[in-house]
Amino acid sequence: MRNLQNKSVAILATDGYEKSELFEPLKKLRDAGARVDVLSLEHGEIRSWDTDRWDEAIKVDRTLDEAMASDYDALVLPGGQINPDLLRVEEKAVAFVRDFHATGRPLAAICHAPWLLIEAGLVDGLRATSYKSIRTDMINAGARWADEEVIVDNGIITSRNPGDLDAFCDCIADEVAEGSTATPDAA
Repeated sequence: MRNLQNKSVAILATDGYEKSELFEPLKKLRDAGARVDVLSLEHGEIRSWDTDRWDEAIKVDRTLDEAMASDYDALVLPGGQINPDLLRVEEKAVAFVRDFHATGRPLAAICHAPWLLIEAGLVDGLRATSYKSIRTDMINAGARWADEEVIVDNGIITSRNPGDLDAFCDCIADEVAEGSTATPDAA
């Protein structure tokens, strides 16, 4: 994995995230030297969901009220069914995703997290992937969906599921090391 010294990454999540999809990027990016902040709607801890029960929790480093998109070199959106479904109805979360994309820096979403990309209006015309159960949602929002391990288009990195985490994390690290990957939107 690339050296990410002096780089900062945000992971946006709330209760119900897929444990591996938060913890693996967090560990790998920190191991590469990046400062990684877990962002959420409120202070405290957020808990993962594992099949049929609540599982491991993690401390929130900053709330969305305390963070700015310009503070970070990349934004990671873990999936799970509950986490992105809760976040996509929170205007603060959707606005943060939209504002982050406008910076032109890498934005990564795995599994069900592309629901946030849909809500932020970022998938129309985008070549992307996601968990298979939201394929139709992605296509209906205008994505050019493909069943691939990892896809990068217009600065947005997408992957399908926890089985793709190695490729997903490597791609995030590569994109962060290279810097901005997209032309920032006119805001």
